[in-house]
Order: sequence, then C-alpha cells, then structure tokens
Amino acid sequence: MNDTFVTVVGNVVDSPRRVSLTDGAVTNFRMASTARRYDTSTQQFVDAGTLWVDVECWNGLSSNVSASVSKGDPVIVQGALTTHSWESEAGRRSAPRIRAFAVGPNLARGTAVFKRERPARAAEPGEAVGGDGGSVDVGGPVDDFGDASTELRRGRDYEADAETLQDMNADDLSLEPAHV
Repeated sequence: MNDTFVTVVGNVVDSPRRVSLTDGAVTNFRMASTARRYDTSTQQFVDAGTLWVDVECWNGLSSNVSASVSKGDPVIVQGALTTHSWESEAGRRSAPRIRAFAVGPNLARGTAVFKRERPARAAEPGEAVGGDGGSVDVGGPVDDFGDASTELRRGRDYEADAETLQDMNADDLSLEPAHV
C-alpha cells in the first residue's frame, strides 16, 4: 500500500466534533494552512493560497484531540493524505482529508502544557492508586515536585543500576576542542 504521508501546519477553523462508532471513536475538524512568501517588489511577506483540509482522528488520538484542540488553535498535523469523494446536486465533489497519526500545538505560536496519558495499573503493596490511574507513594519523604525522593518507582523513563550509570569525577574531565 502506498500511502502519501504529509505534515501540515495551520489553524483549526471549526470546533472538533467527536462521534462514537461501533468500530471506535472519531474526532473530525477542518484546518487551513496559508502559505506565505516574500514579495521582492513590495519588500514584504504576502499570503499565497490557502489549503483547506479535513482531519480525522481515531480512537485514543480522538479523545485526546477532542479534549485538547479548539477552534482557532495553531496545530501541526501528521498523517496519511486521502481524497474524500461524494455526489452532490452539482455533481461529483471531492476534498482532501488527512487521517491523522499525530496532532500537536504549534509551539512557534504559543506555549502548551502537556499531560501524559498514563495507563491504569493495579496498586503494589505500600501504594495507593491515584484518581488518574497513576500510583501515589504513601510512604517516605516527598520532594518539592511531589515525587518520592527515597526510591525510584516503576514506570519512570529509566531506572539506575550499577551497569547503567558511571560515577563522574570532575578531576577526570579534560578540556577537548569541539569538533565541527
């Protein structure tokens, strides 16, 4: 199968609509991407054509997009480009559509706060399960960020052991020129 993969940078032009179907949930929205170019005759940037594209997001991406994206948001969408066709009174019509694999905020236009979705798991002895499905340590000191500081917990990006980390000594470091 030869899919055409695209990444489109633009703005959401309508409120995302989420629908639950028998084969999963889908969230749809429309976005616009306007190209800009520098006009040497006027010495300024001018808008070129606008690409209007429908975006469909399925299952887990569907719920995250419907909870996070609003009309007017600057977004970056990556996915497979397809053409949606239908019959109308005016004849056969078609429009580009992206089946999104990833949707995110365009951080060139603002800031964002990201909250990672963590799968729910059963509590281990000495733990209580938090309201978000994550674990909460019920014993030991807690640092300024709310993390238990005395031991590593399962599910972190890495866990240190004797083979993972090597001790560093400032006396062993020598200055080396950067290679270009």
